[in-house]
Amino acid sequence: MVVDRIILVVEEKGVQDITRVGYPRAYSQRNPNEPIRVGVIGVGNMGQHHTRILSMLKDVELIGVSDVNIERGLDIASKYRVRYFEDYRDLLAHVDAVCVAVPTRLHYAVGMTCLHAGVHVLIEKPIAASISEAESLVNAAAESHCILQVGHIERFNPAFQELSKVLKTEELLALEAHRMSPYSDRANDVSVVLDLMIHDIDLLLELAAAPVVKLTASGSRASDSGYLDYVTATLGFSNGIVATLTSSKVTHRKIRRIAAHCKNSLTEADFLNNEILIHRQTTENCTTDYGQVLYRQDGLIEKVHTSNIEPLHAELEHFVNCVRGGNQPSVGGQQALKALRLASVIEQMALDGKVWDRHDAKLVEVSSPELSSSIYAA
Repeated sequence: MVVDRIILVVEEKGVQDITRVGYPRAYSQRNPNEPIRVGVIGVGNMGQHHTRILSMLKDVELIGVSDVNIERGLDIASKYRVRYFEDYRDLLAHVDAVCVAVPTRLHYAVGMTCLHAGVHVLIEKPIAASISEAESLVNAAAESHCILQVGHIERFNPAFQELSKVLKTEELLALEAHRMSPYSDRANDVSVVLDLMIHDIDLLLELAAAPVVKLTASGSRASDSGYLDYVTATLGFSNGIVATLTSSKVTHRKIRRIAAHCKNSLTEADFLNNEILIHRQTTENCTTDYGQVLYRQDGLIEKVHTSNIEPLHAELEHFVNCVRGGNQPSVGGQQALKALRLASVIEQMALDGKVWDRHDAKLVEVSSPELSSSIYAA
């Protein structure tokens, strides 16, 4: 019997260009009672977390790992008592599912190889290094009838999921997103926009639920990498919502939070502390049974309950369930492509210092007509 293959693409350096490998199979041939055989390609920082969680998931069998760093690959394989494959292509024949963690610039080559092999793919964010590569991945997934999920992990953060529920009952006016980190040696092959800000771009697109019609962005470099390390962007949506995003790779404190300014409240979500606070202004008095005023309230703070589930655990469980049931993931290739398109324009705006407006033909040339039109059509 031929069984489904899943591939997750995670971050690892040194993966070489890959040729097309064919492993045909179909959903209808898969026994739903059999565990999904999984492998991990690239066991750097994120890849090790994928390996850890996949080794614990129910109805999932971790087969092996692959990494160009032989010592590291052997170490992780030994830790989880699985096989090590120096060439990840040799792993594909033995698995139904694989987690692949490669640098952004290699997402396209690795992802296309997996999809052409008829393998379901979870690829780390951003979906690809360019819009054309991302579109090819989306098209390849559709043609091969494969699941393509992108690792926008914050969608599975309990704080964001509860924030989404809270805002369904509020009239949203504006959004603020802050994502700051101290300098790190990892993920330095892309700018802060594609490394950090793209998380919040995806989240704000989901929360605003409207096309972007205006955009400004500025940024600066604080290192010799040649990429932007600090960027602030302001978005205007067609429904009147305004959003500001600030991301930094050079801030001496780690921050992950979104604030939602609503007509009747201010809701703050702290992703690091898994906490949501709703602030409401009030002028009510606390009185005794005899009407004596004991004190006056200037405001109320509500603390929203959130679960303690690890976001990556929820993300991988969702992916496996999509593969098992044939359902489309909540963060598929199309959603990730929207985030990448907007991120690309923000990055270009920050570099050029221009203001983008959908009605300003002169600024369309900043990226391309296709890219500019896709923002407000998203």
